[in-house]
Amino acid sequence: MEKSIMKTPPVVSADEWAAARDAMLVKEKAALRAHDALAAERRRMPWMAVDKAYVFDGPNGRASLLDLFEGRRQLIVYRAFFEPGVHGWPDHGCIGCSLGADQVGNLAHLNARDTTLAYASRAPQADIARLKARMGWDMPWYTIADGFDADFGVDQWHGHNAFIRYGERVYRTYFINSRGDEAMGTVWSYLDMTALGRQEIWEDSPEGYPQERPYKWWNWNDSYVPNAAIDPKWDAVSEAGEAAFRKRDA
Repeated sequence: MEKSIMKTPPVVSADEWAAARDAMLVKEKAALRAHDALAAERRRMPWMAVDKAYVFDGPNGRASLLDLFEGRRQLIVYRAFFEPGVHGWPDHGCIGCSLGADQVGNLAHLNARDTTLAYASRAPQADIARLKARMGWDMPWYTIADGFDADFGVDQWHGHNAFIRYGERVYRTYFINSRGDEAMGTVWSYLDMTALGRQEIWEDSPEGYPQERPYKWWNWNDSYVPNAAIDPKWDAVSEAGEAAFRKRDA
C-alpha cells in the first residue's frame, strides 16, 4: 500500500519565513496573556473547606491529607491509576498516567515555592515502591485508603486536585483533569493551578498574596536553602536579563 502524499505548507525564503513567524508570534503572545489572565482568575476562585479526615498509606505508615503537605503551604494531589483491574497491572500503571509521570520535572523547584506534589493510587505501598523503582520516578506516592478519590472527582478518571492549608485547616482550591492533565509536569504548570500562583510580582494576585521578583528565587535543584541570600552573580545576570526583556518589549 502506497503512503499518502502529505500536502505540505509552501517553501519560502528566510525573510518570508521570519514574517510568517512574527505574525504567529502576535497570536502566541495573545494566547499567553490570556493564559495569565485565566491563572489570575483561578487565584480568585472560592475555596472549599475539607472537613473529612482522609487517610492514606505511605512509605512511613498511615498519613492524613495534612501529612501529604510535608509541612508546606500548598499541595497538589494527582490521582494515578495503578491498581488491580487497570491495564498494565501489576507490572505497570495506566499508560496515560505513566506518560504523565514521565513528564514530572525536578520537584525541588516546586518545593521552593512552598508547594508539594503527591501521587495517589489504590495499589499497596509495596507495589508502588516497586513501580517507582522500575520506572525511575521519585515523587511522593500514597495509597488511597478511603473515599478520597470519589469525593474529589477522580474515582473513575485521573486528575489533579490543588489544596492550601491554614494551620490545621485544609481547603480545596482547584481541579484540573481530562486534557488539562496533558500540560502538567513543569513547575510553571503546577504553580499556575495553585491558589498562590508563581508568587511573583508581575502576577495579578489578590492583595497580601506572597510575591517577589521573578528569577531571584530560581536555583540549582541541589542548592535551595530556605531564606538564603541570592547568589550575587545570579543576581547580576537576572538583572541584566530583566533589563534586556524590558527593552525588547518596549
